[in-house]
Amino acid sequence: MNSILRKTAYQLHLWLGLTSGLIVVIMAVTGCILAFEKELKHTIHPEKYFVKTIKKEKLPFSDLKLKAEQALPDSLKVSRVEISSDPSRSYAFRSLKMDKEALTYWGSYIHYYRVYVDPYTGKVLEVENAKNDFFEIVMDLHRRLLLGEKIGKTITGYSTLILAIMLFSGLVIWFPRKMNKKALKGMFTIKTSAKWKRVNYDMHNVLGFYAVIPLCLISYAALIWNFEDVDQWVKKTLNGKAKTEKKAKSTIPSEEPSDKKKILNIVGNRVEKSLADKKSALISFPKTEEGTYYAEVTYGNKQYQNEQFTFDQYSGKILKHQSYKDKNIGNGTALRERNYDLHTGSIFGMTGRILYLFAGIIATSLPITGFIIYLNRKKKKPKKKKVKALVPTN
Repeated sequence: MNSILRKTAYQLHLWLGLTSGLIVVIMAVTGCILAFEKELKHTIHPEKYFVKTIKKEKLPFSDLKLKAEQALPDSLKVSRVEISSDPSRSYAFRSLKMDKEALTYWGSYIHYYRVYVDPYTGKVLEVENAKNDFFEIVMDLHRRLLLGEKIGKTITGYSTLILAIMLFSGLVIWFPRKMNKKALKGMFTIKTSAKWKRVNYDMHNVLGFYAVIPLCLISYAALIWNFEDVDQWVKKTLNGKAKTEKKAKSTIPSEEPSDKKKILNIVGNRVEKSLADKKSALISFPKTEEGTYYAEVTYGNKQYQNEQFTFDQYSGKILKHQSYKDKNIGNGTALRERNYDLHTGSIFGMTGRILYLFAGIIATSLPITGFIIYLNRKKKKPKKKKVKALVPTN
């Protein structure tokens, strides 16, 4: 391999690693904690996620929303609800308002509540101040380092870009100068019988290689979220000539609007009906006069496998319906829909999520083993050149 390319890659890998190592460790550790967030929550707090008695009929959707809002402090309104096709699950209503100009986690959330309601009795199982939720704090640490949208997201965004560069430069360094049987073995195995410095080097080199593909996918998805220009470029490039549909809007009636409760029940019933052969649904409530009810009904554990409905808030009429199976949405839009699943590994099922967890553990170790390699090389003293003694000649 070209020595100049190798030296350039080494310098990039070294200095970028020293610059962003701590942030990469934080993002990797928090990512590992969040890998099975839902499963952990359901195990730790089953009393708010599951109801005690399953009945034949659920209460009208409008009544459940009212119960949730009555339980909120300061007459707050709910903005979204999460529903499961599992009849034993509660409805999780959310009320959220953020300040994107804030410089800390605590300032970012003006308010953030979750209300868990039994859909059969209307009983409020718990009102949770989500700002204090452990996993929510970990999520913000993962996304923004608890430093707000402006500063924190910028730091994690560029740190992810640096990580992507380090992954590619690491591959260049990983490839041996000369390929032979010994070098080939060293590329894929850790020599556990060697001294600890060599074991540390092998752990960095070999484990880094095994984690490079999932870490590249994780980095790509994170870059799409952090850099809107990159997101739009990828989408437009891959979509080609595919038409971009305009956002649907509700038609404001000239007369007095229809009964809001009736419309809400129409929307709720339609989503419940669609849930019959699927796993879960999210319904977002309109925020403006032209706003709509937006529902995303997911088939299983892969978030991109869903149906999307947009309802007129005054009539309950379906303004737009889209399925992930539709072939006319464009490759760029289809890839963007898969971004969350690419980032979490769920696009490859449970196996993918477990592999990503191990990749996250390896990512946590890489800055540490890399820093140890750097320290060991600094400690190395340059070898003194042997000076040959001059022998006098007669």
